[in-house]
Amino acid sequence: MKLALGTVQFGVSYGVANKIGQVGYSAVSEILQYAREQGVDTLDTAIAYGESEQCLGDVGVGDWNVITKLPELSSDSSNVKQWVRRHVECSLERLNLKKVSGLLLHRPLQLLSHYGNDLWDTVEDLKKENIVEKVGFSIYAPDELDLLYSSYQPDIVQVSYNIFDRRIKSSGWLEKMANDNVEVHVRSIFLQGLLLMNSIERPNKFGRWSELWESWGYWLQQQGITPIEACLAFVFKESLVDKVIVGVDSKKQLEEILSKLDSNVLEFPNQFEVHDLNLINPSNWDLL
Repeated sequence: MKLALGTVQFGVSYGVANKIGQVGYSAVSEILQYAREQGVDTLDTAIAYGESEQCLGDVGVGDWNVITKLPELSSDSSNVKQWVRRHVECSLERLNLKKVSGLLLHRPLQLLSHYGNDLWDTVEDLKKENIVEKVGFSIYAPDELDLLYSSYQPDIVQVSYNIFDRRIKSSGWLEKMANDNVEVHVRSIFLQGLLLMNSIERPNKFGRWSELWESWGYWLQQQGITPIEACLAFVFKESLVDKVIVGVDSKKQLEEILSKLDSNVLEFPNQFEVHDLNLINPSNWDLL
């Protein structure tokens, strides 16, 4: 199935729309069981996601394809290869797995540093040793690929992609990676829940884009669809995307998402393609 389950909520309180905080153990177990029954087979996690890996290991994910991510390498790390191996070993121990399906670099621009080759050589060695099946990058903007791609060939690239943030496609990188048989996994399809909020729920700091929100609401009304249907349709209708990562905090949310995958929306107006990084890059939201 194209849908993959994001697990950051299982380890920390995450997202501008999050109202319940970190998801509890029993809810995680229920979500995973239901997701597996529905054919979802891929989990996205990271060492930096608090207790996420430990939670997954406790619940049991032996029949899942698990993708995790290495955190940012400390500048004072004296032995890069040892650092990578130690983190991966600890990650596998928490997950209670002998290997993972994917290992991504959470800060891949570190490959441009003086220890970049050691970093990449080590993850490639782990791949050769069948400790990880595929390696790659988790990026925040397509221009990171401009700097990395020619020197470091990934198997997987994870990137933001949604109705407002279309950079990975408009830059040409989505097509380029598809031609190179690189898996593209997209996240933030709801822009951390912002695209699903109505005017009352939406934080005041996003009011500077009031005209955009009005247009968005009017278009949804014209189409006769909900925000969640539109957001899902946009990414699932993109044939060059291999996996769509969605995080949930309850079985009910997952049920809703799975029930909305067959929207009839065919066209998405260019007016919703946003270039303002203050809106489409959540790391800038604290500055608003």
